[in-house]
Amino acid sequence: MERPSADCVLLSSGHRLLPYSRCVGEWLEHWACVSPDQIFLAEPLARPGDGNADLKPRAWRSITYRGALDWVYRLGEALVQRGLNAQKPIAILSENSIDHALLCLAAMHVGVPVAPVSAAYSLMSNDYAKLIYILKLIKPGLIYVSDGAVYEKALNAALTELAELNPAVLVSRHPKIASGAHDVELFEDWAKIEPGERVRQSFMSISSNTVAKILFTSGSTGLPKGVINTQRMLCSNQQAISQLWPFLTTRPPVIVDWLPWSHTFGGNHNMHLILRHGGTLYIDQGKPAPGLIEQTVENLKELAPTLYFNVPRGFDLLLPYLERDADFRAHFFSELDLIFYAAAALPQPLWDRLRRCAKSV
Repeated sequence: MERPSADCVLLSSGHRLLPYSRCVGEWLEHWACVSPDQIFLAEPLARPGDGNADLKPRAWRSITYRGALDWVYRLGEALVQRGLNAQKPIAILSENSIDHALLCLAAMHVGVPVAPVSAAYSLMSNDYAKLIYILKLIKPGLIYVSDGAVYEKALNAALTELAELNPAVLVSRHPKIASGAHDVELFEDWAKIEPGERVRQSFMSISSNTVAKILFTSGSTGLPKGVINTQRMLCSNQQAISQLWPFLTTRPPVIVDWLPWSHTFGGNHNMHLILRHGGTLYIDQGKPAPGLIEQTVENLKELAPTLYFNVPRGFDLLLPYLERDADFRAHFFSELDLIFYAAAALPQPLWDRLRRCAKSV
């Protein structure tokens, strides 16, 4: 601590940041070699809103680190073939999903910035003003949509406004787009593309200063503001976390997480923490809201995370289930190394209740 003047205090860390990776893709390359069969990502096969969706999804779709890298090279080849680059980024209209993650990683592998857009701008808006504003600002060469039926209205509105730009459209499910002649490609078809040398060349040309993502602020005080995330920012952040929490290197971390990848908590801190340390991320399709928290509870009854991340409201809704179900409480804390919250202060009563639950097992 230094005091350069009476009204100024400078605080600095006593720990030096150690060398960190050149880019996020180096982590994927590493774990695909060292732990190829380790599950990287998993998501419930039943989705909320599906006619056959169940609150207890015992079947999961998963992908290993080796499988993810194979997808990344195939998707990366498709991006290179279609001329995507730093001036033609990718806009993502999607909930958290394996396809969403693979496309993000592929884009970052070949130097194409990605902009995951808050799903609320597509699904909870009547005029899509914020969505259209963001798309006009970044001028995407490709718009990825997880579900053509779910995002149809938002996508049509966006394509109408972006007629001169004419971005390509990639869809994972229900490629029904009402925009008539607009060409739509299927995500699964890109898996058939054989990667060439250009993917590796593009990967090796990435530097720490390469733009990886453009994340947008919430827009609560006006229009959303784009925030550039470079590879250096993402990699140095994870190196700092690894030094702060050295226990992350003792065993692969496991998280069950709902936090949206359109914001830095879920998309950078949590996702990249798992990738940096060779862990597993189970995508939780529940949310801290009435009618959706039940999905989270069922997932946590099935899976035992080593780390648990949430916002205070999430803990507020989760605690009653932990308090009244001793078996669930014991399972939840059985492998847990750390509980972490962000986005707002955690009220003292919630602190106390969490502490009591932890001490009771």
